[in-house]
Amino acid sequence: MNQYRIKGLSCAGCAQELEDKLKKLDHGNDATLSYNSGKLTISEEVSLDEVKRILKTDGAYISRTLVSSSANGAAVAAQAHHHDGNHHTHSHTGDDGHDHAHDSQRSMLMKVIGGAAIYIVALLLDSSLPPLAAIALYLAAIVLSGYTTFIRGLIQLSKFKFNIDTLMTIALIGAAGIGEWKEAALVAILFGLNELLEGYGMEKARRSMEALLETAPSQATKLINGQEMIVAISELKVGDTVIIKPGEKIPSDGIVLSGSSSVNEAAISGESMPVDKITDTRVFGGSINLDGQLIVQIEKAYEDSSLAKILHLVQEAQETKTPTELFINRFAKYYTPFILILAILVTVVPPLLFQGDWQLWLYQGLSVLIVGCPCALILSSPIAIVSGITRTARAGILIKGGVHLEQLGKIDTIAFDKTGTLTKGKPHVVRMESFDERFLAVAGAMENSSSHPLAKAIMKVVKEQHIELPSLDETKAIAGKGLTAVIEGTNYWLGNEQNITHLSFPNDIVRLINEWKADGLTLVIVADTNNILGMFGIADEIREESHTIVAALKKLGVKNTVMLTGDHEASAQKVAKTVGLTKWFSSLLPEDKVTKVKQLASEGTVAMVGDGINDAPALATAQLGIAMGKGTDSAIETADIVLMQDHLGKLPDAIAVAKRVNRIIAFNITVSIGLKAIALLLTIPGWLTLWIAILSDMGATIFVTLVSLTILISRKDKQV
Repeated sequence: MNQYRIKGLSCAGCAQELEDKLKKLDHGNDATLSYNSGKLTISEEVSLDEVKRILKTDGAYISRTLVSSSANGAAVAAQAHHHDGNHHTHSHTGDDGHDHAHDSQRSMLMKVIGGAAIYIVALLLDSSLPPLAAIALYLAAIVLSGYTTFIRGLIQLSKFKFNIDTLMTIALIGAAGIGEWKEAALVAILFGLNELLEGYGMEKARRSMEALLETAPSQATKLINGQEMIVAISELKVGDTVIIKPGEKIPSDGIVLSGSSSVNEAAISGESMPVDKITDTRVFGGSINLDGQLIVQIEKAYEDSSLAKILHLVQEAQETKTPTELFINRFAKYYTPFILILAILVTVVPPLLFQGDWQLWLYQGLSVLIVGCPCALILSSPIAIVSGITRTARAGILIKGGVHLEQLGKIDTIAFDKTGTLTKGKPHVVRMESFDERFLAVAGAMENSSSHPLAKAIMKVVKEQHIELPSLDETKAIAGKGLTAVIEGTNYWLGNEQNITHLSFPNDIVRLINEWKADGLTLVIVADTNNILGMFGIADEIREESHTIVAALKKLGVKNTVMLTGDHEASAQKVAKTVGLTKWFSSLLPEDKVTKVKQLASEGTVAMVGDGINDAPALATAQLGIAMGKGTDSAIETADIVLMQDHLGKLPDAIAVAKRVNRIIAFNITVSIGLKAIALLLTIPGWLTLWIAILSDMGATIFVTLVSLTILISRKDKQV
């Protein structure tokens, strides 16, 4: 399939009509044309000339090739474009620095300004000019501002297809026909201005998205036998070694072989603070190396890298349509013919049945046509959705479609996995009791060579105390219990109570053990043949931000915050109460989590947050799956939303943006329909004028466009 960037699309409905025409071409069944992203995806077998011909009927054209799977597809990049009255050839195999969208908008702006200038002159000289001269000026303003719309409308009218352009064309013909040249010219000028701002609004949202997509690096410096060679990013393979100098982008995910530096990972995580990188640490493609030189071994080809996945998900998200958007499009499909019928009834019923004046009610009918233009209604959703997805993506929150953004703003229940989500997923020593000076030295000697997470937690404490470790004579692991060892001829035991069966525990130690267990701690006891040397109480460390995040979610209207964990009850209870959750369920297997999510979903709208393989089934079951970006691939692939940070810090911000998008869409729809309803009611007493009609239609469109674009604006003190 070939992909092209399309410029000049006039509206979402027009884009849908073009897509329908493209689908009728030979091999065009799978063609898709997205108004939101301005991207056409079509088979390489489809005639490019036919594609360009169909696009031209709406004033649209191919700006550049995004993906080409054939020589035919690549050819478009170098072909001449003929539009806006200019005949010039540009090479678009790369970015030639010439922006057709900018030219097209500038040309449209100049035409509207020219038409407005002529209109003002005509108004000022109206009383002193001969009638025909005044009409000529008004006609010139109409042609300059509304010619393209008028022609598109005539073409649609000739095919008995009714859309926005058809309504405007009929209105222009009717106004001119009854001698209302001033109003006809004003309709043309304001409709041209409306189209200009509508296009600007959508292009602004698209450009914000494109700026995000430009994060991708284009080339890398590859080391071959010690020699540096500049290669395209697509040529890098797993195992290649690259050198990244200060200020350069890291080409793909890999591991540092040598060097140290600070790296800006904002493109991946949305975090502005640089991260220090040294030998054996992981780096991500698209990150920027700030100060030192790094030698990195590539672990993933670019198309499999974190950044490539992010950009792919963002692009896919941009092209999806929300239920609200689909409803609006379906509504508009029947709405336009309804308005046309209503306008006819307003024109003919009063004169025929109530002896009304034909010219007066024809004027009223034309006003209804203009009021009925559904531009504002159609634009109520797409600009807001694209702006919302772009805004969250900038902050490292990937929403895989407008439908998920809309859903995120409606959730009232969030279910969290515990380990790695609410907690850090790394055990640490919470409490420690020593009854013998050998305690830490013996524990360190026995755990020093172990890779077990509990052993790492113990060794961290031992190293902090700078304890000198004795050498082991021998050691033996006992599955599920712990270790035994011989150190300098003495036998030692380390592990849980089941591993210390040769001793009877004193009452004070039994009491201590019970207290620690009640607090949800995992016990590691160290003993010799005769005595308990000491005990460690170990727990998974709760993330510092978890309590604040849960409190923020409750303020945003999330009524139920629930934890689903496979951990035991005491540990689950401690974490849940510390964090401030409303409910918790412990000792759950993956299938149990799915059951609980279904149960919660029957009571409300549920989002599941997790990061592990065992969370994937629950993420898929919930109405909305949210994965931690540094979790497992299966969790990320299954989820609908990905937080690219290794924490929940931006989840409340994402929900706040989603709620704002939903509010703006609802507000836009209310304004669009409300203004039209008020204007249409004015037809009953015959008070509706073309001036009021124009203001209610064009004003609403301009207003909803500007309101939707405010989503892209973020206050500096906010994270998103």
